[in-house]
Amino acid sequence: MPPLPVYVVDAFTESAFSGNPAAVVLLDGPREAAWLQSVAAELNLSETAFLEPLPEPSENPAQIGLRWFTPTVEVDLCGHATLASGHILYQLGFTASIEFSSRSGLLGVAQGGDGTIVLDFPSRPPRTAPDIQGLGQALGVEPTWVGRGGDNDVFVEVRDESTLRSLAPDIGGLSTVDARGIIVTALADEACPYDVVTRFFAPRAGINEDPVTGSAHTAVAPYWAQRLERTELLAYQASARGGLLALQVVGDRVLLGGHAVTVVEGTLLA
Repeated sequence: MPPLPVYVVDAFTESAFSGNPAAVVLLDGPREAAWLQSVAAELNLSETAFLEPLPEPSENPAQIGLRWFTPTVEVDLCGHATLASGHILYQLGFTASIEFSSRSGLLGVAQGGDGTIVLDFPSRPPRTAPDIQGLGQALGVEPTWVGRGGDNDVFVEVRDESTLRSLAPDIGGLSTVDARGIIVTALADEACPYDVVTRFFAPRAGINEDPVTGSAHTAVAPYWAQRLERTELLAYQASARGGLLALQVVGDRVLLGGHAVTVVEGTLLA
């Protein structure tokens, strides 16, 4: 097998070693899912993105196949690894808009004038859900609202930013919840430069807590846009690494904007 370029990119941040790291592998043709899963397990980041085929940078718009794998499963949608993929393609010389063909349909990516990467994702607003047994106990706090939205996620609002930041959930308990993951959100404190705060737990996907989760904000954005009667918001994901996401609701789409930094460039040999 010929060597393949592989990168590690910190997404939704302007500083290395913060935001959410994702691997990006540029394929030279189709690969079996089992091989893709093995590579993702070897790289052992929360997500690895695989791109194929790679067209010439002059093609407008470039349409590229995109798949995402955690160390244990393939997923339908991943924001930070998509942003990382767009970042690498623009770094390699692409200038036009990009369309990724994925399990969630066509996803548009563009480069903003301030160096941000802007993702065009489907809006997945949460809907009220019946009580989920054991959820409050596993989180260690009683939610103020519970729904389901995003990519088969449980959506939880808690009282305030302090409550959200102090969460120390029982990961074993959360792993019994029938969902890809658990989105937790709250309004930011008034003095903060951002509007809302979030955290995301996905033990069933092999990720106890994700540093920054773009796909979760396809539910966060429409939820708070309706609540606050605003279409543009700034979200901060309050994980240990942290990350900022610029959100805009446009009809049935959500635009997710953020910066990215390449931290590793190498070659996949196996």
